[in-house]
Amino acid sequence: MWKKQLFSPGPTPVPERVLLAMAQPLIHHRDPAYEGIFQEVREGLKYVFQTEQDVLVLASSGTGAMEAAVVNTLSSGDGVLVVRGGKFGERWGEICEAYGLRVVPLDVTWGEAVDPMLVERTLEADPSIRAVLVQACETSTGVLHPVKELAEVVRGREGTILVVDAISALGAVDLPMDRWGIDVMVAGSQKALMLPPGLAFVALSEKAWGFVGRSNLPRYYFDLSQERSSQQKNQSHFTPAISLVVGLRESLRMIREEGLQQVFRRHELLARATREAVVAMGLELLAPEAPSPSLTAIKVPQGVDGAGLKRSLEEEFGLVVAGGQGPLKGKIIRIAHMGYFQPADVLQVIAALEVQLKRMGYPIELGKGVRAAQEVFAS
Repeated sequence: MWKKQLFSPGPTPVPERVLLAMAQPLIHHRDPAYEGIFQEVREGLKYVFQTEQDVLVLASSGTGAMEAAVVNTLSSGDGVLVVRGGKFGERWGEICEAYGLRVVPLDVTWGEAVDPMLVERTLEADPSIRAVLVQACETSTGVLHPVKELAEVVRGREGTILVVDAISALGAVDLPMDRWGIDVMVAGSQKALMLPPGLAFVALSEKAWGFVGRSNLPRYYFDLSQERSSQQKNQSHFTPAISLVVGLRESLRMIREEGLQQVFRRHELLARATREAVVAMGLELLAPEAPSPSLTAIKVPQGVDGAGLKRSLEEEFGLVVAGGQGPLKGKIIRIAHMGYFQPADVLQVIAALEVQLKRMGYPIELGKGVRAAQEVFAS
């Protein structure tokens, strides 16, 4: 019997105190007690999003928030610039196409970040583009896109908004929504917010709410105007995921106790230790130039079965990592360090990776990667 441990970039480990909070007897969502919980959650989300705007809570996966961002701000036939640098960049395009929007793709090599200058040139060439859609962290590649610079490109264009998928970035990466001028930011519960899947979040700037007033795309469940009206009264328009909201209050308390900037520093430390361990082992990073603090994507060495490596880490060590998606299937493994992670977790997964690579015939000196990670933590 092996104790399973999640190193996947969603779902991620859930702290014991969050699990205990969710195990409490269920309360009714129209009860005053729930309204008090939800009010605290709303304030905690503003803290994490770094915004004065309402952060709306939806009972859905993060993709639901992505769809809500599209259908509430855009109109039929609108042009949208979609940064496609991975599986989830492609998802932005698929959602937009489903609603009859004119997708202008900006294809980026998987493992590289988008060049803001290319975005600016595209907007100058086509002023009719109404939105730029991008991931903060592209989960399929471990790339961190330059959101701050993209916001600077879009901010002065009254007819264009910046829509950011921060699902695997919020709570791990510093994304000050108001200060940078991000117009729409979406997130999900099962990443750095340390919850099970099932909740999604979306916040809109005043500029983006102006777009909502002009949008003509169909919506019912994801009507953000209706949802904002209800949530400002500490209620949800539809039945909420009550236990997850109770757990969210606890995870937001944990983030506030640690302090947001310290949370970011912890993620940077874990990421740097992981990357230096990988390089010391003679392996290649998929995104060496723009790595995310949320996860590390590692190229599987020549001659090693990528799917087998992923499977053996789980079967032999109980460690659940992620493989590659799309064209990267079987070619990379992805190790997450977002949310409820500490240095000992990194040392554990690196040690197991070394052992398994050696078993699979990769020439590696055991302990070299672990030592590199230890040096980061020691310093």
